[in-house]
Amino acid sequence: MNAWRPQPAGDLPDGLILFDGVCVLCSGMVHFVLPRDKAKHFRFIAIQTEAGQVLAKRFGIDPASPETVAVTHNGHALFKSDCAIAIGRRLPGWGWVAAFRLVPRPLRDFLYDRIARNRYSLFGKRDTCLMPTPEVRSRFIDALPDLPKAA
Repeated sequence: MNAWRPQPAGDLPDGLILFDGVCVLCSGMVHFVLPRDKAKHFRFIAIQTEAGQVLAKRFGIDPASPETVAVTHNGHALFKSDCAIAIGRRLPGWGWVAAFRLVPRPLRDFLYDRIARNRYSLFGKRDTCLMPTPEVRSRFIDALPDLPKAA
């Protein structure tokens, strides 16, 4: 069982968000981040892409049934509530989310898990992966050249 602690990811670009591209909630998070990330720090990779599946497997995320979004931050991959906090902290006007780090991780992740397990029934699921508009297409990654192919 994965404890979802930060994992080394120094070989990956900082600000890479791995997300479930068919999940309406996860895609909504991407649509939330895009206009607020004026510095264009974040880039996105759907777990349904080949590179997304490679990263998911590397981090212990089941690509067929992902339990968490992940973000690379300061040479590490962060998961669940740590991921959400790290993303929020980088967005202008959202630094206050850092206060949630005062809440013990097990409690934060318990709440995260309740939403994650029910995300499809609460928010819906798309038949196909989120398709970025031409204006933001460059922020989405389909491949990372230094990663091995998915098995």
